[in-house]
Amino acid sequence: MSNQVPNQARVIPLRPHEPAPHRAEPQVPGPKEPLWRDLVGDVLRQERLAQERTLKDVADAARISMPYLSEVERGRKEASSEVIAAAAHALGLDLGDLLSLAGDELGRHRNRRQGRVTSPYNGQLSLVAA
Repeated sequence: MSNQVPNQARVIPLRPHEPAPHRAEPQVPGPKEPLWRDLVGDVLRQERLAQERTLKDVADAARISMPYLSEVERGRKEASSEVIAAAAHALGLDLGDLLSLAGDELGRHRNRRQGRVTSPYNGQLSLVAA
């Protein structure tokens, strides 16, 4: 008689099997908050367009490449604080201005998520008589 070992592996579970806890309803996430890079990019682009300046003009003044500035404005690149400061200064903004405008943009985004209508002019309106 031969003592042959069966050709089967013995499986030892690392963790005991526990059923998943019962959840009444899956939680549906709400709209996401914008990323910092999106807010900063929006502010930089809005300010550049308001000043009627080109990407090349602002990039040259900030000493960064035009394609990189374009990527920053579109929220595609997570720019360093030095690049953000250079772009802001090229537009005549200090970091406090940039933060304030980004905060305003975040507030408008929050209001849109909550279904409120907002104005990009912060309630300030100037009338000019001709």
